[in-house]
Amino acid sequence: MSGHAITATNVVKVFGDKAALKGVDLAIAPGEMVVLLGLSGSGKSTFLRHVDGLETPTSGTLNVLGQDLTTLSGKGMRQLRSKVGFVFQQFELVPSLTALENVLTGALATLRGPRLGLATYPRRLRVKALETLDRVGLLERAYERADTLSGGQQQRVAIARALMQEPEILLADEPVASLDPESSRVVMSLIREIARERNLTVLCSLHQVDLALSWADRIIGLRDGAVVLDTPTAGLGRAQVMEIYGKVSAEPEAPAAPAQAEAEPKHAASLAVSGAASS
Repeated sequence: MSGHAITATNVVKVFGDKAALKGVDLAIAPGEMVVLLGLSGSGKSTFLRHVDGLETPTSGTLNVLGQDLTTLSGKGMRQLRSKVGFVFQQFELVPSLTALENVLTGALATLRGPRLGLATYPRRLRVKALETLDRVGLLERAYERADTLSGGQQQRVAIARALMQEPEILLADEPVASLDPESSRVVMSLIREIARERNLTVLCSLHQVDLALSWADRIIGLRDGAVVLDTPTAGLGRAQVMEIYGKVSAEPEAPAAPAQAEAEPKHAASLAVSGAASS
Protein backbone atom coordinates (compact mmCIF):
# COMPACT_ATOMS: atom_id res chain seq x y z
CA MET A 1 0.00 0.00 0.00
CA SER A 2 2.78 2.43 -0.88
CA GLY A 3 1.90 6.08 -1.34
CA HIS A 4 -0.54 6.19 1.56
CA ALA A 5 -0.13 8.60 4.47
CA ILE A 6 -1.21 5.96 7.00
CA THR A 7 -1.30 2.19 6.53
CA ALA A 8 -2.28 -0.30 9.23
CA THR A 9 -1.83 -4.01 8.58
CA ASN A 10 -3.40 -6.44 11.05
CA VAL A 11 -2.68 -4.10 13.98
CA VAL A 12 -3.38 -5.70 17.34
CA LYS A 13 -2.97 -3.96 20.70
CA VAL A 14 -3.39 -5.85 23.96
CA PHE A 15 -3.44 -4.22 27.40
CA GLY A 16 -3.18 -6.94 30.02
CA ASP A 17 -5.87 -9.44 29.10
CA LYS A 18 -7.91 -7.01 26.97
CA ALA A 19 -7.48 -6.51 23.23
CA ALA A 20 -8.02 -2.81 22.48
CA LEU A 21 -7.35 -3.25 18.74
CA LYS A 22 -8.16 -6.48 16.91
CA GLY A 23 -6.50 -6.89 13.54
CA VAL A 24 -7.09 -3.36 12.21
CA ASP A 25 -6.45 -3.05 8.47
CA LEU A 26 -6.83 0.32 6.75
CA ALA A 27 -5.06 2.72 4.41
CA ILE A 28 -5.53 6.50 4.30
CA ALA A 29 -4.45 8.54 1.29
CA PRO A 30 -2.60 11.87 1.51
CA GLY A 31 -5.07 14.74 1.80
CA GLU A 32 -7.94 12.48 2.83
CA MET A 33 -10.21 13.47 5.72
CA VAL A 34 -11.33 10.44 7.69
CA VAL A 35 -13.53 10.15 10.77
CA LEU A 36 -13.34 7.28 13.24
CA LEU A 37 -16.74 6.52 14.77
CA GLY A 38 -17.61 4.14 17.57
CA LEU A 39 -18.70 3.83 21.16
CA SER A 40 -16.38 4.87 23.97
CA GLY A 41 -13.84 2.07 24.39
CA SER A 42 -14.11 0.95 20.76
CA GLY A 43 -10.43 1.71 20.08
CA LYS A 44 -10.60 5.15 18.43
CA SER A 45 -8.24 6.98 20.79
CA THR A 46 -5.96 3.95 21.03
CA PHE A 47 -5.53 3.90 17.26
CA LEU A 48 -4.82 7.65 17.14
CA ARG A 49 -2.14 7.21 19.82
CA HIS A 50 -0.55 4.49 17.68
CA VAL A 51 -0.40 6.79 14.65
CA ASP A 52 1.40 9.41 16.78
CA GLY A 53 3.85 6.82 18.08
CA LEU A 54 2.59 7.07 21.66
CA GLU A 55 1.69 3.38 21.59
CA THR A 56 3.34 0.42 19.85
CA PRO A 57 1.30 -2.44 18.33
CA THR A 58 1.44 -5.77 20.11
CA SER A 59 1.53 -7.26 16.62
CA GLY A 60 1.04 -6.11 13.05
CA THR A 61 2.60 -3.12 11.31
CA LEU A 62 1.77 0.57 11.15
CA ASN A 63 3.31 2.73 8.45
CA VAL A 64 3.07 6.53 8.77
CA LEU A 65 4.46 8.84 6.07
CA GLY A 66 6.47 5.99 4.62
CA GLN A 67 8.01 4.84 7.91
CA ASP A 68 7.31 1.72 9.92
CA LEU A 69 6.59 2.96 13.43
CA THR A 70 7.55 -0.37 14.96
CA THR A 71 11.17 0.24 13.89
CA LEU A 72 11.47 3.86 15.08
CA SER A 73 12.81 5.19 18.36
CA GLY A 74 14.65 8.22 19.68
CA LYS A 75 15.51 10.81 17.06
CA GLY A 76 13.66 9.00 14.28
CA MET A 77 10.43 8.96 16.28
CA ARG A 78 10.81 12.63 17.25
CA GLN A 79 11.31 13.60 13.61
CA LEU A 80 8.19 11.72 12.57
CA ARG A 81 6.10 13.22 15.37
CA SER A 82 7.12 16.71 14.24
CA LYS A 83 5.15 15.97 11.05
CA VAL A 84 2.05 14.84 12.95
CA GLY A 85 -0.07 17.47 14.70
CA PHE A 86 -2.49 16.47 17.45
CA VAL A 87 -5.65 18.29 18.61
CA PHE A 88 -7.11 17.03 21.90
CA GLN A 89 -10.59 16.99 23.39
CA GLN A 90 -9.59 19.09 26.41
CA PHE A 91 -7.43 21.54 24.41
CA GLU A 92 -4.30 20.93 26.57
CA LEU A 93 -3.37 24.62 26.63
CA VAL A 94 -1.34 26.25 29.40
CA PRO A 95 -4.06 28.37 31.08
CA SER A 96 -1.73 31.08 32.41
CA LEU A 97 -0.05 31.70 29.04
CA THR A 98 -1.44 33.96 26.34
CA ALA A 99 -2.97 32.52 23.20
CA LEU A 100 0.15 33.60 21.30
CA GLU A 101 2.51 31.85 23.72
CA ASN A 102 0.45 28.67 23.55
CA VAL A 103 0.65 28.72 19.76
CA LEU A 104 4.41 29.27 19.89
CA THR A 105 4.87 26.07 21.91
CA GLY A 106 3.97 24.23 18.71
CA ALA A 107 7.37 25.27 17.35
CA LEU A 108 9.44 24.05 20.32
CA ALA A 109 10.61 20.96 18.43
CA THR A 110 12.54 23.28 16.08
CA LEU A 111 14.33 25.09 18.91
CA ARG A 112 17.02 24.27 21.43
CA GLY A 113 16.56 24.85 25.11
CA PRO A 114 13.55 26.07 27.11
CA ARG A 115 11.67 29.26 26.25
CA LEU A 116 10.28 31.58 28.90
CA GLY A 117 8.28 34.50 27.57
CA LEU A 118 7.57 35.84 24.09
CA ALA A 119 10.91 37.63 23.75
CA THR A 120 12.78 34.32 23.90
CA TYR A 121 11.23 33.12 20.64
CA PRO A 122 12.77 34.24 17.33
CA ARG A 123 10.90 37.09 15.64
CA ARG A 124 10.12 34.94 12.58
CA LEU A 125 8.25 32.48 14.80
CA ARG A 126 6.35 35.25 16.60
CA VAL A 127 5.23 36.60 13.24
CA LYS A 128 4.28 33.12 12.05
CA ALA A 129 2.29 32.48 15.23
CA LEU A 130 0.37 35.74 14.77
CA GLU A 131 -0.38 34.82 11.18
CA THR A 132 -1.61 31.41 12.31
CA LEU A 133 -3.86 32.95 14.95
CA ASP A 134 -5.21 35.27 12.28
CA ARG A 135 -6.02 32.25 10.12
CA VAL A 136 -8.14 30.71 12.88
CA GLY A 137 -9.88 34.06 13.52
CA LEU A 138 -8.22 34.95 16.83
CA LEU A 139 -5.59 37.56 16.03
CA GLU A 140 -7.30 40.11 18.29
CA ARG A 141 -7.08 37.61 21.20
CA ALA A 142 -3.35 36.94 20.79
CA TYR A 143 -2.30 38.56 24.08
CA GLU A 144 -5.18 37.29 26.21
CA ARG A 145 -4.68 34.43 28.67
CA ALA A 146 -5.93 31.09 27.40
CA ASP A 147 -8.19 30.59 30.41
CA THR A 148 -10.15 33.75 29.56
CA LEU A 149 -11.23 32.36 26.18
CA SER A 150 -14.37 30.37 25.42
CA GLY A 151 -14.14 26.65 24.76
CA GLY A 152 -14.45 27.10 21.01
CA GLN A 153 -11.77 29.80 21.02
CA GLN A 154 -9.43 27.61 23.06
CA GLN A 155 -9.84 24.78 20.58
CA ARG A 156 -9.00 27.15 17.73
CA VAL A 157 -5.84 28.15 19.62
CA ALA A 158 -5.02 24.44 19.91
CA ILE A 159 -5.50 24.05 16.15
CA ALA A 160 -3.17 26.99 15.55
CA ARG A 161 -0.59 25.42 17.85
CA ALA A 162 -0.72 22.18 15.85
CA LEU A 163 -0.35 24.12 12.60
CA MET A 164 2.86 25.73 13.88
CA GLN A 165 4.49 22.32 13.37
CA GLU A 166 3.62 22.51 9.66
CA PRO A 167 2.35 18.92 9.91
CA GLU A 168 1.56 16.57 7.06
CA ILE A 169 -0.97 14.68 9.19
CA LEU A 170 -3.42 16.20 11.66
CA LEU A 171 -4.92 13.93 14.32
CA ALA A 172 -7.94 15.08 16.32
CA ASP A 173 -9.30 13.10 19.26
CA GLU A 174 -12.92 14.12 19.96
CA PRO A 175 -12.04 17.78 19.23
CA VAL A 176 -15.61 19.04 19.71
CA ALA A 177 -16.85 16.74 22.49
CA SER A 178 -16.85 19.55 25.07
CA LEU A 179 -18.26 22.25 22.75
CA ASP A 180 -21.79 23.42 22.00
CA PRO A 181 -23.23 22.65 18.53
CA GLU A 182 -22.40 26.01 16.95
CA SER A 183 -18.81 25.99 18.23
CA SER A 184 -18.50 22.39 17.03
CA ARG A 185 -19.57 23.41 13.55
CA VAL A 186 -17.10 26.31 13.51
CA VAL A 187 -14.18 24.17 14.67
CA MET A 188 -14.85 21.29 12.26
CA SER A 189 -15.38 23.68 9.34
CA LEU A 190 -12.11 25.39 10.17
CA ILE A 191 -10.20 22.11 10.27
CA ARG A 192 -11.67 21.13 6.91
CA GLU A 193 -10.84 24.48 5.27
CA ILE A 194 -7.25 24.47 6.50
CA ALA A 195 -6.78 20.81 5.56
CA ARG A 196 -7.89 21.59 2.01
CA GLU A 197 -5.60 24.62 1.83
CA ARG A 198 -2.56 22.68 3.04
CA ASN A 199 -3.40 19.23 1.65
CA LEU A 200 -3.32 17.81 5.17
CA THR A 201 -4.28 14.24 5.89
CA VAL A 202 -6.81 14.36 8.75
CA LEU A 203 -7.80 11.48 11.01
CA CYS A 204 -10.42 12.52 13.55
CA SER A 205 -12.44 10.61 16.13
CA LEU A 206 -16.01 11.80 16.72
CA HIS A 207 -19.23 10.73 18.41
CA GLN A 208 -21.52 13.02 16.40
CA VAL A 209 -22.80 10.95 13.46
CA ASP A 210 -24.45 13.81 11.56
CA LEU A 211 -21.34 15.98 11.87
CA ALA A 212 -19.19 13.13 10.57
CA LEU A 213 -21.47 12.57 7.58
CA SER A 214 -21.35 16.24 6.60
CA TRP A 215 -17.63 16.75 7.22
CA ALA A 216 -15.61 13.64 6.34
CA ASP A 217 -14.56 12.14 3.02
CA ARG A 218 -14.77 8.71 4.60
CA ILE A 219 -15.98 7.03 7.77
CA ILE A 220 -14.29 4.13 9.52
CA GLY A 221 -16.38 2.46 12.20
CA LEU A 222 -14.81 0.63 15.14
CA ARG A 223 -16.56 -1.74 17.51
CA ASP A 224 -14.69 -3.55 20.29
CA GLY A 225 -11.38 -2.76 18.59
CA ALA A 226 -12.32 -4.12 15.15
CA VAL A 227 -13.20 -2.29 11.93
CA VAL A 228 -16.90 -2.86 11.17
CA LEU A 229 -17.40 -0.14 8.53
CA ASP A 230 -15.05 1.55 6.07
CA THR A 231 -16.73 3.55 3.34
CA PRO A 232 -16.84 6.97 1.65
CA THR A 233 -19.50 9.31 3.04
CA ALA A 234 -20.91 10.07 -0.41
CA GLY A 235 -24.29 8.38 -0.56
CA LEU A 236 -23.94 6.99 2.95
CA GLY A 237 -27.09 7.06 5.07
CA ARG A 238 -27.43 7.66 8.79
CA ALA A 239 -29.00 4.24 9.34
CA GLN A 240 -25.93 2.52 7.89
CA VAL A 241 -23.65 4.50 10.17
CA MET A 242 -25.76 3.79 13.25
CA GLU A 243 -25.15 0.08 12.73
CA ILE A 244 -21.64 0.76 14.03
CA TYR A 245 -23.28 1.25 17.41
CA GLY A 246 -25.59 -1.75 17.03
CA LYS A 247 -28.54 0.54 16.31
CA VAL A 248 -30.48 0.62 13.06
CA SER A 249 -32.84 3.54 13.62
CA ALA A 250 -32.00 6.57 11.50
CA GLU A 251 -34.46 8.76 13.40
CA PRO A 252 -33.40 10.85 16.41
CA GLU A 253 -34.82 9.80 19.74
CA ALA A 254 -38.13 11.41 20.72
CA PRO A 255 -38.02 13.92 23.58
CA ALA A 256 -38.62 12.34 26.97
CA ALA A 257 -41.08 15.06 28.02
CA PRO A 258 -42.68 16.76 24.98
CA ALA A 259 -44.70 19.19 27.12
CA GLN A 260 -41.62 20.57 28.83
CA ALA A 261 -40.09 23.67 27.29
CA GLU A 262 -36.68 23.09 25.78
CA ALA A 263 -33.69 24.87 27.19
CA GLU A 264 -32.29 27.75 25.19
CA PRO A 265 -29.32 26.48 23.11
CA LYS A 266 -25.91 27.79 23.95
CA HIS A 267 -23.99 29.74 21.34
CA ALA A 268 -20.28 30.31 21.00
CA ALA A 269 -18.96 33.83 20.87
CA SER A 270 -19.16 35.18 17.34
CA LEU A 271 -16.02 34.95 15.30
CA ALA A 272 -14.02 38.14 15.02
CA VAL A 273 -11.53 37.91 12.21
CA SER A 274 -9.13 40.80 12.42
CA GLY A 275 -7.15 42.30 9.62
CA ALA A 276 -3.37 42.10 9.44
CA ALA A 277 -1.71 43.29 12.66
CA SER A 278 0.50 46.33 12.47
CA SER A 279 3.99 45.79 13.81
